Amino acid sequence: MIKNSNPCKVITGKHTVFSYLTVNEPKTPLGGGAPKYSVSLIIPKSDTTTVEKIKAAIRAAYDEGQSKLKGNSKTVPALEELRTPLRDGDKDRAGDEAYKDSWFITANSSTKPGVVDADCNPILDTSELYSGIIGRASVTFYAYNSNGNKGIACGLNNLQKLSDGTPLGGRSRAEDDFGGLEEDDDFLS
Repeated sequence: MIKNSNPCKVITGKHTVFSYLTVNEPKTPLGGGAPKYSVSLIIPKSDTTTVEKIKAAIRAAYDEGQSKLKGNSKTVPALEELRTPLRDGDKDRAGDEAYKDSWFITANSSTKPGVVDADCNPILDTSELYSGIIGRASVTFYAYNSNGNKGIACGLNNLQKLSDGTPLGGRSRAEDDFGGLEEDDDFLS
């Protein structure tokens, strides 16, 4: 096993759900700007190991980004005063069952992330990648100071799909819609 030497990098646990998955083609953000790949990583609150790794990586990014966070100010804002990517699904997405009893982070990248299956083989069939799949994510946290906004952000490195999950967003998969039908089923009769 390769040891991670970057304190700002985290590999999530194997029960992370990928939501708002945009890894096939980049999308332009709502406010405009360069197209990006992105994912919302839903991490069960029971996965305390991953959550602690994320908190430590956010702290490391804060420590490494002191000069950037200070900018033209005389002092560096306290970490608690800054916007950070780790959010509570029960508070910030109340009423959304997919985020219940979970933490979540949104990770972005201007370059296409690598996406592999459980055996680390590249996934070439884009239909296998949808919001709701379960796997691991490799992400890196970093400090930012842009247009008066300061905080810690999360960069998307790579994803590993470990299993299919319940599709999120209300869209069903064709296999689920038609898999159990008999050849002579007629819905118009």
